[in-house]
Amino acid sequence: MPDKEQERLANDLGATVSQLMRHLRAASPQGALTPTQRAVIARIDSGGPATTAALARAERVRPQSMRLTIGALEENGILARSPHPTDGRQVVFSLTDAGHRVLAEVRRAKQDWLAVAIADRLTADEQRTLAAATELIQRLMPA
Repeated sequence: MPDKEQERLANDLGATVSQLMRHLRAASPQGALTPTQRAVIARIDSGGPATTAALARAERVRPQSMRLTIGALEENGILARSPHPTDGRQVVFSLTDAGHRVLAEVRRAKQDWLAVAIADRLTADEQRTLAAATELIQRLMPA
């Protein structure tokens, strides 16, 4: 059972991580992309082509909502549809070359912002502390 100090630390860490994620999203050059759109293109990049239903389940949204997200990405040339390899009733969506470029730009902008913030705002000792804290945070993640 966590004590009060552990509960406070958990609350502070969660709030800080949320704030960091907001700053990383704001650093993205693709301001027109919603968080769900960014999540979908990242998921397709890491997991390969996917159906609307699979993406909706993965992002925990209704298929109708996912269709709107995918439609906007397809309209902007970020996703392309193709026939499902085994089920002719379905289609799968994959990243286009433009989609790969958009995702790379988003990731690069976030990393650049964070690297500059670390370099500008933290001393060498603080950067070593941050590296150690990053390892600890990684240990909190399920295997």
